[in-house]
Formats: sequence, structure tokens, C-alpha cells
Amino acid sequence: MAVNLQAPDPAALHPVAGVRLGVAQARIRKPGRTDLTVIQIDPGASVAGVFTQNRFCAAPVQVCRQHLELVGGQDVRALVVNTGCANAGTGAQGLADARQSCVELAGLLGVSPRQVLPFSTGVILEPLPLDRLIAGLPAAIAAARGDGWADAAQAIMTTDTVPKAASLRTTIDGVTITVTGISKGAGMIRPNMATMLGFIATDCAVAPAVLQRLTRAAADESFNSVTVDGDTSTNDSLVVVATGKAGLAPIVDADGPQARALLAVLTGVAQRLAQAIVRDGEGATKFIAVQVEGARSRDEARQVAYAVAHSPLVKTAFFASDPNLGRILAAVGYAGVDDLDVDRVDLYLDDVHVATQGGRHPDYREEDGQRVMRQAEIAVRIVLGRGDAATTVWTCDLSHDYVSINADYRS
Repeated sequence: MAVNLQAPDPAALHPVAGVRLGVAQARIRKPGRTDLTVIQIDPGASVAGVFTQNRFCAAPVQVCRQHLELVGGQDVRALVVNTGCANAGTGAQGLADARQSCVELAGLLGVSPRQVLPFSTGVILEPLPLDRLIAGLPAAIAAARGDGWADAAQAIMTTDTVPKAASLRTTIDGVTITVTGISKGAGMIRPNMATMLGFIATDCAVAPAVLQRLTRAAADESFNSVTVDGDTSTNDSLVVVATGKAGLAPIVDADGPQARALLAVLTGVAQRLAQAIVRDGEGATKFIAVQVEGARSRDEARQVAYAVAHSPLVKTAFFASDPNLGRILAAVGYAGVDDLDVDRVDLYLDDVHVATQGGRHPDYREEDGQRVMRQAEIAVRIVLGRGDAATTVWTCDLSHDYVSINADYRS
């Protein structure tokens, strides 16, 4: 069950001018549920993407990268997304199928295949049922609506229990700007780039090179700061579309005030989506923020935070509400900070000061630790005492259900 996460209210998801979303039942996953999404984009948009660093990356990831390079991040006209099959580990045939899905959709929309980006999620090492995908395209195109975000969030789910969507508005130079996005993911989550699948759109006008920088920056503060199980998927993809329909002059300076204002909203939407993935982590019962402060660099802070967030011993202790908090100190100790002075490390669990000067805080009581551990949302705060850098990584506990879900994934 998701931790303090509810399905988004469709009325709260603002349409983005220049983007229409349609879904269909293509029988790629299971009969009776939508599993194919087509996102149509008006001419003139800028598009940026970041993708998995897994060397065994899926065929659609390879094709997406190629197409974005061919069009220079400009005038992508459609995205096609299927669930139920990852089209990863499928060799030359998988690449041919991903490219053919672009050809088929492009023909129906009257655009070039290189203006179509394909995305897949689901089981690895299974061939894409291309005939079913192609057969479902006309229905997905016909269903396209500007307010189709909630339907699309539902259609891209795999083991997710709750669809994930977020929407924010801001004002830049007196013009109202909208940012709306959806994502999916619950397991095989340690993105190392973005998320399992994420699609965000804004009606702002942004130069392609600037949009790529903003996309990377927003991903680093959101999707690159979450982990469920430490696994980096073969299919992780985040795409940001800027349609330019709001009427604001194009943003061409990545360091200017307009870019900073847009980045704040992009990051806000991305963080909501990324945290929703953790809250819906497979079998999760706790949502945990691991805050590391006093590091010499942000990379060092992340190194320590991920050591704690990935630890099966730490995660199972949280599931059991067991304040076996020495496991956290052990993870800090093996994180790879070779010259760490443990006498300067402080550990807090919410408001409870657990450890200081290399050992247990004299005022710490186990009943205080257990009180916090029983909560559904917990903050772990680690102060290294080495510098001024800080970061936060969001994670969840590891429960019996995680094993059951993944053991039965293909059933």
C-alpha cells in the first residue's frame, strides 16, 4: 500500500497548450486495462531528455537518443508509450520494432519517424508485440485530449498501485506558465538519471540547449535523489517538452532569472513525481528522507545518503519499527569516506538525537527511537562535521511484500 499517496485529482492537472494525450487498450499487458499512450505535440516545441546509465539499455532508449540527436531537440511531434513489455534485451529485432513503432505512428500523424520518440516499460527479455501496438495506435490518437494527463498516468503503470501526476503554475514576466507531468515506477528504482518513465510538459518557450540543462538540473534534484531497491532500470527515461504556447519570449539564457524561475517549477513537479514513486515503492510501508549535512561536497553527501538508503539492514529495521540504529552508523562508516572522523558525526531520527562523538548520545532512550520508527514518514539526519555541503535522498522500507511482488511479477 502506498505511503500517504492518493491518486491525483484530474481537475488539478492543468492542461498544457500544445500537448494532447490519448490512451488505448492494446492488449500488450493485460486485457481490460489501458496500456498504450500517445502524446501528440504541436509544431515548434523544444524537447529534452535524460536516460538510464544502464549499459544494457532498452531498444526504445537507444532510438530516443538517436531521434533527439537527429532533430536537435526541436519539433518532436509525438511520444508513444507502451507498458507490459520493456523491449529490453531484445537485440536487433527489438531495435527494429522500436523504429517501426515510430514509422507507424508517424504515418498516421503525417510527420517524420524521427519526430516520434518511443518508450516501453515492463518485462525484460521479451519481444515487443508490435502487431498489437500498431493496432492500438488509431484508438490512442482518436482519444487525444488536452486534459488527458490522469488517463495517461494510469495507462503507463506497471506494478504501481497509484497513478502519479503533478501540476504547478507560476508567473514569469507577468505571464502565467504551466508545468504538468506524469511518471511511473515502483520497483527497479535507483534511477541514476531520471526515473522509470517520466513525461513533463510546459507551455513556456525554451531554447533546446537551455531546456536540456534545465532538465538535467531538475532530474538531479528529484529523480536522481530517490531509491527503492538500488536497481537501475534498463528503460529509465525522462522527457521534458516546452511548447512555447504561453506567449512568453523564448528563454535563451540558462543562468538568467526566467530560466531560474522555470527551473524552480520544473523541479517542484519532478520532486513530487519522484517522491510519489518512493511512496509507492513495491511493498513500502514507510517513507524515509535521508538528510546528510556537513559534507565536504554534494557528491560526498550523496555517497553517504545512498549507503544508508540502499542498506537492506537499515530498510528492514524501518519495516519492523525496530530502532536498531547502529545499522545506520555502520552504513555511514562503509560509505567510502576514507578520512571520516566518526567522533564528529551526529545522528538524528526526526527530533531524537541518537548518536554523537562516536557513540550513543547520553540522553538517547530506545523508546524515543521506537516512537519515531513507528511513524509512516521519518527523517534520518546525519551531520558529518566536515564542511557545508548537504543533500537529501528519499527512500522506503523493505518489506515481505517486496519479495512477493517481485517473485510473482511475471505470474
